[in-house]
This record gives sequence, structure tokens and C-alpha cells, in this order.
Amino acid sequence: MGPLEGVKVIELAGIGPAPMCAMLLADLGATVLRIDRPGLSDVGIERPLKYNTTLRNRSSITLDLKREASLEFARQLIASADILIEGFRPGTMERIGLGPDTCLAITPHLVYGRMTGWGQDGPLAHSAGHDLNYIALSGALHAIGRKGQPPTPPLNLVGDFGGGAMLLAFGLLAALVNARATGRGQVVDAAMLDGAATLMTSFFGMHSAGMHSDERGTNMLDSGRYFYDVYECADAQYIAVAPIESKFRKEFFSLLGIAVQADEPEEQLRARIAERIRTRTRDQWQAIFDGTDACVSPVLSMAEVTRHPHNQTRKVFLEIDGITQPAPAPRFSATPTGIPTPPKAANADLHHALVAWCIDGTQISRLLESGVLNDAPATTETQHVH
Repeated sequence: MGPLEGVKVIELAGIGPAPMCAMLLADLGATVLRIDRPGLSDVGIERPLKYNTTLRNRSSITLDLKREASLEFARQLIASADILIEGFRPGTMERIGLGPDTCLAITPHLVYGRMTGWGQDGPLAHSAGHDLNYIALSGALHAIGRKGQPPTPPLNLVGDFGGGAMLLAFGLLAALVNARATGRGQVVDAAMLDGAATLMTSFFGMHSAGMHSDERGTNMLDSGRYFYDVYECADAQYIAVAPIESKFRKEFFSLLGIAVQADEPEEQLRARIAERIRTRTRDQWQAIFDGTDACVSPVLSMAEVTRHPHNQTRKVFLEIDGITQPAPAPRFSATPTGIPTPPKAANADLHHALVAWCIDGTQISRLLESGVLNDAPATTETQHVH
């Protein structure tokens, strides 16, 4: 189910943004087959498979791509694919015999997605790195934090997921539209550095206009203004206050119950707001501000979000195999998405998965006998992620 039903994707197992990108496509209905490597790799952060939620909604098989017979089978799978996703250092896929030239020769309409931190070229292209390194070079990390404090790592949302997975998914689908119109595939070079920089586009514009300072915590959207910040409540919980426009600030002050003088120093006003907010609990303030235009929201933990009425009504979160996680997004009126399936161990449904790729039972049996395939589910209970 979903708008990508019928689109076939090969995912070469990796960490971080590549599996997230594959999840986004699978959530929207694409048939994704993940090719895992045999054995454990000392990469990423290991966790039990059921909690590796970015591996949902797809099947996985194990292939030893150091074996020619396994490579040949991988090429057969790629011949039926619309999209390929890989997240290795530049040159790795070429060395194992599955580089873009090889794959596009097999499948001329193939969209070949490459996910890296630094990109396919440049002085750092072959250097190791992680989200924090890439956003450091983009300007994003320097801009995030409070006044007088070091930059604050924003989880790995900016590089891995926003600047990586979503940028790659966007590029893959744009190239897929072109491939279906022309019959010609192409390589999509998605770098987390590029994506993080793209996310900063608006701020570079404001910086050039003299409207955004390089000093953290002094700008409108980085806690530098009293009307865009978080405030502590009486119960040590927080509310997010964001009435940027004057008409919303007017409503905020009215519901907050304080009068504002036109010439009042901002730091004094901020202190009065903080003092007032500390007189009630977060839930008491939520009862006052919910449904208004004051732009105030409770700061909810991951343990709390499923209980908020708005999240419940829209079904923003769902439970799969006992694990709470975000539902597929965005939403489609004519081609709604289905309920995701939980992560599967490699080879857990090998026969069913390969039938979807038009591999018949006779060939599956032959590949099992030769050791190219293994229909025993992977024994490891952990998967590498970050």
C-alpha cells in the first residue's frame, strides 16, 4: 500500500541515513530488499533487532559479496530494481564489483543512490566521520546553542536524518520521475554535509542581511529572544513559548496574566515571564494555552507523546511488536500507506522475499545448496545503527 507500490529497491546494508532512507521508501509502499553482510561489523551502535525501528517494513537476506556467485546473484536482483541505495565510502562499491557503471549497464533505468558524509569527491571524501562532523562543517552546529555556551549537538537529526536520509529520498524520487520519463537512470550523490548546508539556507540569507549573528543565543530562533524559548514550570517541567508575531504575543501575555510596558528591557521582561511561568505546573499551563493562538506547547518526553490528545487523534505514533514509534508520513488521500511490519532478521522470510523479485523456487533451492543463500534466520539479536 502507498504511492510507491510497485517500486523495487535494493538496499545495501549500512548505518544511519541509508536505512532511514530505505524505511521512508518502504513506508510509502516500495518493495525494499536489504542485502546484509555475513557476520558482525564493529560499526554504529548495537541494539536488539526489534528496537532497530528504521529496519521496519522490509525483508533482508545475507550475501557474501566477496564471492563471485553471490555477486552474480546480487546483479540479478539489481536487474529487477528501480532504485539502489548504498552508504559506503567512495570507491567501495566499485571495488566489490557493484559500482554505478556496472549496475547501470545491467539496468539502464536504475536510480543509483549514494549516501556519504562528505560526498563522492573533495579532500575529505575518504575520511571517516559522523553526523556531528558533517554538521560542524556546514555551519549548522556552530549556530545551535545558548549564549556563552558551547555548540549543542542536536541529536543526529540534522546530518544523518534531515540532511542525509530525507535528502537522499528526495533525490531518489526526483531521479525516478526522470528515469520513468526518459528510460535513463543516473547516480544520486547525497552527502550529509550538503544536506545540512541546505537546511541552513534561510539562515545564510539572514546572516548576509545582518539579521542573524554568529554569536549563539543572540538571535530570534536560537533562544536569543524571550518569545522563542523554553521556560521551567512549577513542577520542573517545561513549556515551549514561540509567539513570534506581535498579535500572538498579545494573546500570550493576556493568557499569561502579565502587563507589558513598551520600553521594558527585554531581559527584565524575560525574567518576569520566567517567574510567572514557575507559578503553575506544565499541565496547568497547557490547560490555559491549548487551542489558543499564543503559540505555547508542553515540552513532552518520548514517554509522554502518545498520551497527548492531538497525537492520539492524528495517530502520529503507533505500536509495532510492542515498540512505540512514529507512523509513516506524510499522508496520502488516494494511496494511503499501510501499517509497517517490524524489523526482520536476515533470511527470516527468504523464500517470500525473493518471490517478490521473480526468483523461482528452483533457483532458490540451487542457491541454497551452493551456499550463496542461507534460509536460516540470522542468529545475532543485535543490529548496528546510529
